[in-house]
Amino acid sequence: MSTPSAKPATAKSVTRPSILSLSINSKSALYASYMPHLRHGGLFIPTNRKYGMGDELFMLLTLLNDPAKLPVAGKVAWITPEGAQGNRPQGVGIHFNNDEGGREVKRRIEVALAGVLTSSRPTHTL
Repeated sequence: MSTPSAKPATAKSVTRPSILSLSINSKSALYASYMPHLRHGGLFIPTNRKYGMGDELFMLLTLLNDPAKLPVAGKVAWITPEGAQGNRPQGVGIHFNNDEGGREVKRRIEVALAGVLTSSRPTHTL
């Protein structure tokens, strides 16, 4: 009598989030990159690196003149491909996670952009 052989377990490939270091040094660059229309906020990151929707990223973000590096995690929610209509820069929009880091970065960005969030100036997103 033979016993059924067990199938070998297949290991799921676990991909670690990409880590980016990003400095936004001017209010106009922050305005152009911020994505307030995302529920938890987000940033457009100019890059020619290929990402897919939902890819996880971790950023160390420096805002304006603050020397602190703010840790924030998020997922790709927007992709602007090379040669996009309207001469928009190639890159990805990162939707911040709804955690302490994401909420803190969103708060700091919105404080820095107080008064200009409702501007009609063009951005890298909408």
